[in-house]
Amino acid sequence: MAWNEPGGNRNDNDPWGTGGRRGDDQGPPDLDEALKKGLDKLNRMLGGKGKKSGGSGGSTGGSAGGFGAIIALASILVVGYVVFQSFYTVDEQERAVVLRFGEYNRTENPGLRFKVPLIDDVTKVRVTNVRTAESSGQMLTQDENLVTVDLQVQYRVADAQAYVLNVRDSNQALAFATDSALRHEVGSSSLDDVLTEGRAELAVRVEQRLQRFLGEYGTGLEIVRVNVESTQPPPAVQDAFREVQRAREDEQRVKEEAETYRNKVVPEARGQAQRMIEEANAYKQEVIERARGETARFLELLAVYQQAPTVTRDRLYLQALESVLSNSSKILVDTKSSGNMMYLPLDRLTQGSLPRSGGQSSGGGSSQMDIQDLTDQVIKELRTRQDTNVRRSR
Repeated sequence: MAWNEPGGNRNDNDPWGTGGRRGDDQGPPDLDEALKKGLDKLNRMLGGKGKKSGGSGGSTGGSAGGFGAIIALASILVVGYVVFQSFYTVDEQERAVVLRFGEYNRTENPGLRFKVPLIDDVTKVRVTNVRTAESSGQMLTQDENLVTVDLQVQYRVADAQAYVLNVRDSNQALAFATDSALRHEVGSSSLDDVLTEGRAELAVRVEQRLQRFLGEYGTGLEIVRVNVESTQPPPAVQDAFREVQRAREDEQRVKEEAETYRNKVVPEARGQAQRMIEEANAYKQEVIERARGETARFLELLAVYQQAPTVTRDRLYLQALESVLSNSSKILVDTKSSGNMMYLPLDRLTQGSLPRSGGQSSGGGSSQMDIQDLTDQVIKELRTRQDTNVRRSR
C-alpha cells in the first residue's frame, strides 16, 4: 500500500516522519531536519554514531557528527586537489621551466611530470614553432638619404630557461634589437644598395647582427630567417627614383647586348686569326721545304757540272730559254743563212686558224687539222721570208 493511500490510520512509509498524520500539515518537509538526517548518515558511513531519536543529547551528538563529516569531506577535497596539482604533462613542442620558491630548479622535457604543489611553479614554453615579428620605419642611409624599410623576422625559442628568466618581455627585446640592427646596417649602406641589388646582402647582415644582439641580451631566442620585404624611397621622390631605376635597367640591357655582340665577334676574330696563323705556318713550311729541295738539286747539279762543265752549261742554257719562252706567244727563229732573226706572230696565226664554232673544236680530228694548218702556215711564212732575203742579197 502506498504511503499516502487514503483510508489508513497510520503510514510508516512517510519519508518525512509525520507518522501518517493528516490535517493541515500537508507542505514540504523541513530542510534543516533533512540536512541533519543526511549528515547523520554520512557520519555513520565514516564510523561515527548516528543521532538518537528524541532528547537533547542526541541533538548535540548529531551536530558534532555533522561538523566532523564536513571536515572529512573538506580533507578529501584538499587531498584530491593536491594530487591533481602534483602532476602535469609537457607536450612534444614544449619545455617546462620549474621554479622552486621562485628560484630556477630544472627544465623538464616532454612527458608526464611531477611537482610539489604550492612550492613549485611551472612555466611551459613552446620551443619548436617558428614565430614571426615585423618591423618597419624610415631611416637614413650612409649618403644621407631617407628610405623606408619593411622587415620580417622569423624566430623560435632556443633556450627556455633564458627566455623565462633573463628578460621580462622577450618579444619587446626582440623588437628593440631588430630596430637597432636594421638602422645600423642601413646607416652603413648607400641608398642604391638598399633599393637595388643590395637588399639580399642587407638581410643577411641584419640577421647576423640581430642574432649577436639577442645572444648578448640572453633572451634565449634564435633567428631563423630575416626577410627584407620592401625598400622604398620617400613618396616625394619616388617618381625620380623610378626614372633612375628605368635608366639602370636600360644600362643593364645595353650591357647585355654588348656582351652578346662581344661573344659573337670575338670567337670569329679568334678563328680568323688562328686561320691566318695556320696559313702562315704552312707557307713558312712550304718555303723552307722548297728551299731545301732547291739546295739539294743545286748540290746534285754542282756535282754533275764539276764532271762535265760544257755540256752541263749548254743544257742549263737551253732549259732556261725553254722555261722563259714557253710562256710567250711569240717565236723567234734564228736562221743560218742571214744575220737577221725571224719573228713569227703565232698569236695572230692561231687566231685566224681557230674554228669559229665551239662544236667544231670538240673533236680530236679538228685539233689535228688545226695543228696541221698552223704548221703549214708557219712553213709557208718561213719560205716566203727566205725568198725575200735571197732576193735582197742579190
